[in-house]
Amino acid sequence: MTLEEFIGSNSTEKRMETVTQALEELLVAAQNQDSLTVGVYESAKLMNVDPDSVVLCVLAADEEDQDDVALQIHFTLLQAFCCDNDIDILRVSGVGRLAQLLDQDPEDEPRDLHCILVTRVNDSAALNDVSSFCEESRCRNQWVPCLEMQNR
Repeated sequence: MTLEEFIGSNSTEKRMETVTQALEELLVAAQNQDSLTVGVYESAKLMNVDPDSVVLCVLAADEEDQDDVALQIHFTLLQAFCCDNDIDILRVSGVGRLAQLLDQDPEDEPRDLHCILVTRVNDSAALNDVSSFCEESRCRNQWVPCLEMQNR
């Protein structure tokens, strides 16, 4: 590994950590402002009715979800819709971390956290960080960037 590769990989890791933290802050702020739609079907309904209100689509799947054909078809359709409507998309792994962030009580019926939509929020700093990351990824021809969220 050359010095340039080492420095590049180190800065990439830091950038991913920064974006992951911004995403976490954004999701919590959006939930507090009632600007979060959770669930594949609920998200599809909102995007059908008011796609202009959506600023970010988070598609979450862990390793065990990769074989769920129905979920992957839903993701493909949601991604296509988001691309057509200029909505930023992020794929994340770490559904457990999303449950922690969104205060999902283990005693309650689990919510479908595979698709989360963020509508207009007041926390523009976190949204700007996430949107910039999505735009940078598109410039590198990575249309659906991926983040890994770790349980804490």
